[in-house]
Amino acid sequence: VYLETYGCQMNVSDTEIAWAILQKSGYARTKELDEADVVLLVTCSVREKAEQAIWNRLQHLKALKARRPQARAPLRIGILGCMAERLKEEILHREKLVDVVAGPDAYRDLPRLLAVAESGQQAANVLLSLDETYADILPVQTSAGGTTAFVSIMRGCDNMCSYCIVPFTRGRERSRPIASILQEVRMLSDQGVKEVTLLGQNVNSFRDLSEVQFQSVAAPGLSRGFSTVYKAKQGGLRFSHLLDQVSRIDPEMRIRFTSPHPKDFPDEASVLQLIQERHNICKQLHLPAQSGSTRVLEAMRRGYTREAYLDLVHHVRDSIPGVSLSSDFIAGFCGETEEDHQQTVSLLREVRYNVGFLFAYSMRQKTRAHHRLQDDVPADVKKRRLEELIAAFREEAARANAALVGQAQLVLVEGPSKRSASELCGRNDGNIKVIFPDAELEDAAERGAPGRAQPGDYVMVKVTSASSQTLQGVPLCRTTLSRAAASH
Repeated sequence: VYLETYGCQMNVSDTEIAWAILQKSGYARTKELDEADVVLLVTCSVREKAEQAIWNRLQHLKALKARRPQARAPLRIGILGCMAERLKEEILHREKLVDVVAGPDAYRDLPRLLAVAESGQQAANVLLSLDETYADILPVQTSAGGTTAFVSIMRGCDNMCSYCIVPFTRGRERSRPIASILQEVRMLSDQGVKEVTLLGQNVNSFRDLSEVQFQSVAAPGLSRGFSTVYKAKQGGLRFSHLLDQVSRIDPEMRIRFTSPHPKDFPDEASVLQLIQERHNICKQLHLPAQSGSTRVLEAMRRGYTREAYLDLVHHVRDSIPGVSLSSDFIAGFCGETEEDHQQTVSLLREVRYNVGFLFAYSMRQKTRAHHRLQDDVPADVKKRRLEELIAAFREEAARANAALVGQAQLVLVEGPSKRSASELCGRNDGNIKVIFPDAELEDAAERGAPGRAQPGDYVMVKVTSASSQTLQGVPLCRTTLSRAAASH
């Protein structure tokens, strides 16, 4: 089997789950497309462009299928994930290219679907589940070097933002039992993984209902200025409890999480407190704003105003000094005026994010926007607005990063820099890429012989220059996460 992943980090995690299931059924994995008997694409539906990439890839695979020697079994092609969920009929009927279609909750069914495909029939399962979390399947890690890993803690989303296809392709929110998450993180720690990112469409609304005694806990309230389209949910162990437990497993392992929803922070003062207190929880938060205009936020059904969002940002910065912030923005949403756009530009300037993910709006079928709103911002206007947002973001990120010049930053080494084999690359606590020369280094802990830093090592780096994307610096010494925290 040859696996190819498109789209978000959840899909990387899904690829690992699908591979774990297939491995148990006797499949071997190849990195060479020509060796494959089965090609599975784990797909994304969030934007038009992501889907177009898959259709193009299928054309390429069609040619591969046609060229395959008669002596070999026919090549089987499968579409997994969000696009499978959204476009099942079209995928099965368009050019009869695809043998297997499996939605995000149907990976356990892959061995059966592939067996059906062996007999020459098309096979599909896109049933969405209310309780599938793959809790008992330990994903087989495939990330390079094994320094960092992603651990999926929940699936689906209940927020129903008007632009978003996720609730329709990934179903309702459900959380994995904490015990299974802790088991996976311990296993990763034993394998030498140094950084884990807890993943979910909406991590801070996590609720583990598997332990009876916590089922009647009161639902947390939302803070001033935030609302939701669904009723508050009673019961369960919350995200702060999970974060507390995960961060205790290995003091030398960094913990991150993504992606939270701004509305689920305020009542979770304990989450912000934990980030501030624990040396191994990164001082970095993703706070997706999407727009800086209250009017557009309302059309998007985000559940907050510009003012409420900014209040949250100030609260976060007060609670966690030196926090690094990232965000998502959509340019040219339905009905967005030039004034709305300028408000987004000004929000970018006011908050000054370190990392940003910015996209032009692309209408998706099934969403509320598709039913109720008009995609009325012309493509060329969307493009110009997106460019203006990116320019504002880069200017401010360059300023935010420039403030780190002269400071020492603790960097987790990921491997050689892409640009030069004589340099190493890693990320600091704030998730910003740091590049520095690969040189002999003293070890702060052992007064032993100097050595070169390896992937998975922590290195103290003095920042000498900065751009909007990266920091450059000189390495000072190798150290440990605990030692670096103690000396700060």
